[in-house]
Amino acid sequence: MKVVLVEDEIAASDHLTFLLNSINPGIEILKVLDSVKSAIEYFSDPNQAELVFMDIHLADGISFEIFDEIDIKIPIIFTTAYDQYAIKAFKVNSIDYLLKPIDEDELAEALKKFKTKSREDGSMNAQMSGMLQLLQAKTKSYKTTYLVHQRDELIPVNTEGIAYLYIDTGVVKAVTTENKMYIIDKKLEDIEEELNPENFNRVNRQFIIQKNAISNIKHYFNGKLIVNINPVSKERIVVSKAKATEFKKWVNS
Repeated sequence: MKVVLVEDEIAASDHLTFLLNSINPGIEILKVLDSVKSAIEYFSDPNQAELVFMDIHLADGISFEIFDEIDIKIPIIFTTAYDQYAIKAFKVNSIDYLLKPIDEDELAEALKKFKTKSREDGSMNAQMSGMLQLLQAKTKSYKTTYLVHQRDELIPVNTEGIAYLYIDTGVVKAVTTENKMYIIDKKLEDIEEELNPENFNRVNRQFIIQKNAISNIKHYFNGKLIVNINPVSKERIVVSKAKATEFKKWVNS
């Protein structure tokens, strides 16, 4: 079996390679890709891959951005430390969805599932059923409050009251619907995983915005979008062409 790994953490790709070879020494790792860009380039050309293991968080974005650019027919098993992307996973050519740290028995079961299904087999209903079962089995609770420092006090900030978060010279700041600003001592990537994706969206590298804070969306050049929010941001919030379609679907959901 010829396999491609899309994973930006060397330790994670090495571990997955070890598990795959332990389960089936005949598995050949054709390529390890560490970014959305490299994956688009690789899968745009003919290749011999029979199965893809794809991490959802990559060095330069979310792996679902790949499918905005190209159509991958090869079966995919998604891997990630978080489970809020399961619904998205079944919409593309997904065989299974594995949470990190990957369990060898679950990996073996996913490979068995791949072997017993032809590429043509696996209707949308079957995929939906499987992913809904995964969602029921792997529930996730989201952050409701951040405890932030302000002078000599600790203040609880309810996530429902956060309009947007952004990076300012390396510091993450949260702006509330009342236009109050608080510093959150975390990486924006970590905060993204803690917030409910139904309500919050990482629109670009700098901003996470809440859906209810959006005032309007304007078309920009080259298929990009400009998002205006309330309270008003000093920085222009631009959504890339690759994310524009998915972003509009999120707003309209």
